[in-house]
Amino acid sequence: MSWCKLVTMELRAEVEIHAPPEAVFRVLTDFARYPEWNPFIVEISGRPAVGERLHVVISPPGGREMTFRPKVLAAEPNQELRWLGHFLVRGLFDGEHFFRLVPVGADKTRFVQGEDFRGLLVKPMTHLLTNTARGFVFMNQALKKRVESGPT
Repeated sequence: MSWCKLVTMELRAEVEIHAPPEAVFRVLTDFARYPEWNPFIVEISGRPAVGERLHVVISPPGGREMTFRPKVLAAEPNQELRWLGHFLVRGLFDGEHFFRLVPVGADKTRFVQGEDFRGLLVKPMTHLLTNTARGFVFMNQALKKRVESGPT
């Protein structure tokens, strides 16, 4: 019998963007320009390719900046970008973050941002996850505005 329980939690936020998935994915993967528009992921570098490590700095509303070095698990152009990060060691606080682009009609995309958290520290860090969920919403709205405003 185990003395501790592995806890999981899912966060999701979605928005409809009036643009095709190609336009959304182009902005989403233009990491160098994130500081211009993204209030949540304030810095990101690396290649969005399976097996690559990214350097990600998030700034959750009401929280402090955190830096991660997640590994890219999926990079399907115009469909999905997904990575897995760990806090200190695997199993303590792991997060599988994803961005999914779902075509809706001719020139609309449902953009879904989410993260599946698991690990021993998930429950004690619930307050942090509330700020993270707010950050998802802020980023989604900023992405919508950026994409719908046209090419930069």
